[in-house]
Amino acid sequence: MGPILIWGSGAIGGTCGAYLKRAGHDVSFVDIVPEHVEAIRTTGLAITGPVDQFSVTAPAFLPDQVPGTWRHVFLAVKAQDTERATRAITPHLAQDGAILSLQNGLCETIISRIVGRDRTIGAFVNYSTDWIAPGEILFGSRSSVVLGELDGAITPRLNDLLGVIRDFEPDAIITDNIWGYLWGKLGYGAMLFAQALGNLGIADCLARPEMLPVWQALAREALAVAAAEGVRVEKFPMFDPTAFMPDAPDGAAREAVARIVALNRTSAKTHSGVWRDLAVRHRRTEVDVQIAPIAGIGARHGIATPTVRRLVALIHEIEDGKRPLADDNLLELLQP
Repeated sequence: MGPILIWGSGAIGGTCGAYLKRAGHDVSFVDIVPEHVEAIRTTGLAITGPVDQFSVTAPAFLPDQVPGTWRHVFLAVKAQDTERATRAITPHLAQDGAILSLQNGLCETIISRIVGRDRTIGAFVNYSTDWIAPGEILFGSRSSVVLGELDGAITPRLNDLLGVIRDFEPDAIITDNIWGYLWGKLGYGAMLFAQALGNLGIADCLARPEMLPVWQALAREALAVAAAEGVRVEKFPMFDPTAFMPDAPDGAAREAVARIVALNRTSAKTHSGVWRDLAVRHRRTEVDVQIAPIAGIGARHGIATPTVRRLVALIHEIEDGKRPLADDNLLELLQP
């Protein structure tokens, strides 16, 4: 397929890129952390954890050091950095090239606004990884990778890309409904943001029986907005949208949450990346670009999203130092 540039070499991009480099692809990395860039090109990028353990060295650059033009750019920066990164990529993106978004949220809408829909490819990723230190990424567990053109077409470039991505995730697939997967991840992602309000891990947090109405509310609000957008939300192992529909059978949501809990108990990654942003790295989360748009888009359709709005407000209070991380914070999401 030709050289690949991984722009954003943290948990998601670094893991994918390391596998592709090990498989023999011509991979270069970009990151904003100088120590991480130096490690990748000297001592190596180490993948650790229960899934695999190996290290690769590769060319690596800070954003202002990137040379030449590239046909294949995999973008994996934090959602709030998408616009800035895309504008930095644009001078280096070949006219017949494309950016693949390995991100959470609806970042494809931002990328395509800048470089065009024909130079944007969507992706749904759900594998569990954590950036531990410069040159080290924990790979906690494998999960779904889905690729799709924004207009739903099944194109030769999509099939070519699938062949490459399968050197990382052998069970990766392509879809004609990438937006359905992205909105499904928003429903599940809202639960992960709620976990970040406290200190219990993902599994223990979602297993709290009194919180089931919150998980239902977050999922239903996301699904209602997706439906208003004309999106058919897709199922993936961590999230079954049918279980959270208003007409779902009694107990369906409880069973769906129990499956999420069971799957998360098998992962070496115990806490969400959002929690790490707040508790470990002490930096702003992706909430304004990942979760807040559910409420913003809902408002355009006249759909109320009170639980999502309350969740966003609570995350902001923790970011601003006005509220400590505490498991009781989640109880505020139960308020009518």
